[in-house]
Amino acid sequence: MSDSTLSQSDSSEETVASTGGVGAMGSGTEGSGTEGGGPKGNESDNGAVLGVDAGGASGMTTLPGSTLPESATPDPTTPNPTAPDVANQRRSGDPSASATSFFSARNLRPRMIRWRRQLARVNAFEPILKSEDDATIRKRSLALRYRAMAGEKLSTLLPEGYALCREAGRRALSMRHYDVQIVGGISLFEGHVAEMQTGEGKTLTATLPLYLHSLVGKGAHLATVNDYLARRDAEWMTPLFDMLGVSVGIIQTEDDQGARRKSYSCAITYGTAKEFGFDFLRDRLLLRAQNRMQTEMLGGGDGGFSDSGDQVVMRGMHFCLVDEADSILIDEARTPLIIGSLEDTVRDQIVESYRWASEHAPSFEMDEHFEIDNETKKIELTARGRGRVRALPKSDLVRTMGLVDLYENIERAVKVHREFLLNRQYVIRPSEKDPNVDEIVIVDEFTGRLAEGRKWRDGIHQAIESKEGIEISVPTGQAARITVQDLFLRYPHLAGMTGTAATSASEMRRIYRTPVVRVPTNRPPQRKQLPPKVFGTLESKFQAIAEEVRDVHATGRPVLIGTRSIDKSVLLSNLLKEMGIEHEVLNANNVEREAEIVAAAGGLGRVTVATNMAGRGTDIKLADEVESLGGMHVICTELHDAARIDRQLIGRCGRQGDRGSYRQYLSLDDDILKGGLGVPKSEKMKARGAANTGSADRLANMFTRAQRKVERKHFRDRMVLMHHEKERKKMQREIGQDPYLDTPD
Repeated sequence: MSDSTLSQSDSSEETVASTGGVGAMGSGTEGSGTEGGGPKGNESDNGAVLGVDAGGASGMTTLPGSTLPESATPDPTTPNPTAPDVANQRRSGDPSASATSFFSARNLRPRMIRWRRQLARVNAFEPILKSEDDATIRKRSLALRYRAMAGEKLSTLLPEGYALCREAGRRALSMRHYDVQIVGGISLFEGHVAEMQTGEGKTLTATLPLYLHSLVGKGAHLATVNDYLARRDAEWMTPLFDMLGVSVGIIQTEDDQGARRKSYSCAITYGTAKEFGFDFLRDRLLLRAQNRMQTEMLGGGDGGFSDSGDQVVMRGMHFCLVDEADSILIDEARTPLIIGSLEDTVRDQIVESYRWASEHAPSFEMDEHFEIDNETKKIELTARGRGRVRALPKSDLVRTMGLVDLYENIERAVKVHREFLLNRQYVIRPSEKDPNVDEIVIVDEFTGRLAEGRKWRDGIHQAIESKEGIEISVPTGQAARITVQDLFLRYPHLAGMTGTAATSASEMRRIYRTPVVRVPTNRPPQRKQLPPKVFGTLESKFQAIAEEVRDVHATGRPVLIGTRSIDKSVLLSNLLKEMGIEHEVLNANNVEREAEIVAAAGGLGRVTVATNMAGRGTDIKLADEVESLGGMHVICTELHDAARIDRQLIGRCGRQGDRGSYRQYLSLDDDILKGGLGVPKSEKMKARGAANTGSADRLANMFTRAQRKVERKHFRDRMVLMHHEKERKKMQREIGQDPYLDTPD
């Protein structure tokens, strides 16, 4: 596989890089700013322990704060009881809902009692550890490692291990884990997905299970969404781990094999999900190649094996903690990680056929030349359309291609011209490898960030390149493949953290066997929901949004407006300019300024227009005087395909018990209605909206229903993918093939 590529793809996307040298890989999405779940200066602890929310929250457990009685503090050296079976899960409710009493759910009561006792044991160690010096703390950590590697259960080491981690955080970072963070760490150790609100300290909480699992010497991984967050979190927490004598490695896209091997050999390794997946596939390909070489050597009678060749970089899969778990485990679930090899023949023919199809696609008319399936969005040529393809003028290279291939190229080109829009689904920017050459970069619909190195599959990316008149990249074949679902299911121990997992609780448990637990905020939330407003058209909605921004801005409160796409953020920005309102625009076109924009977004009188990228890996801190004015105001300009993304945006206000408010603006021509209600009904609503100049607030529930239908459709798609992947692997194993290396295109 001398001329090969590495790719990450969903049902229509892939990421390109080199199998031989990692340096050629796409760099991943570069984020910046402060992560929403990152640690905050934890000055004191409120002694909160956890109960159960059984009232309306489904598919998950909510852990409210309560008072720990003195009698509940046992001897810190007492072993922990064994873990009970996982309770049944149901679907979720409002993220800001308050929890009910500790004993309200009988099926979860044993787990809550056990976690409460474990917290008491951790707290009991605290006065002992505070009196010891740094050297003694390190010796305790080393002793725990010996006990773990000697076979002692990690559950019995948890109280002292978590207490050591808390003390190391207090000394090295001046951050002491809150009690709610300790219980969140216990839930992560037991294989749950912990939902923690923005600003509640996910980064600091992650150190607890990572440290405990690292003690067995098999490695503990933390998978996050991009290289920037992986490096930032690792460097942030390294002083804590250093005090405990634990090594930390960081996997970055540009790392070579030697650097990766060194990082994986560390006790704890931070990296992105795609890099873990690609390294697994590369190692598997290497092992296959070495086995073949050994067979040939045995046959030739060379009398031994050589250790001079390449070596695998990973040392196995033991524990993985997935940060932004809903984004990686749900949104990216349909994204296969693919190692492929470049086509080495008919390249000129392929390029020429894409150019030809792009040139003629605009002349094809709907219904006459092609039809669209409203469910699958697939475009298919009619008999008249196929006749037109045959009649079109063709160059010598195109004429040698089969008619079936030409039909498919035209269908792709028509789809691209109709549905893929510049500055919405993708942007054009200079290539990092060659600034003189432009390239297509996908805008991730879930994060709003640029999906660096990713490409659409099935020729869509090449059709877009042809449409925009830039150099066409040749499609890739496939040498090794693994889905995100399959990758994380290979870990014997899996857990996750996110600010929004409740709405996907049943799916998390069904696919990954990771129940969702909602960890309470350290301070009671004060976020206010204002009544949603519904308008007939996008123009009237945006005008009303601009007027509300003007009114709130006049009070001095900061305002954050979230949009679904780059073009809509620009449209709203132009309206604010006309009103003379100073503001910042945060979208995929200016990602390099994200840290600067986010750092200032909570300032007095600040106005920020952002795509949903503001909801991932960022933490907006309010200026001191803003809190007394009512905190930040968030405006959601339309519903996303997943309620979790809306909740991420809403979570920008009301951080750590701060005051805040939010309002949702909707219009009858929003995209969510087309996806949830179907094209005919959505067109009727659009026409009704154009004719209606009054308020349509009474229709707000219709948008929520449409969003739920879209979520269910996406859920079914992921279930179908999982079923097909399972059947494919089963069939390939039965015929003696490797399901990761022998996968056909």
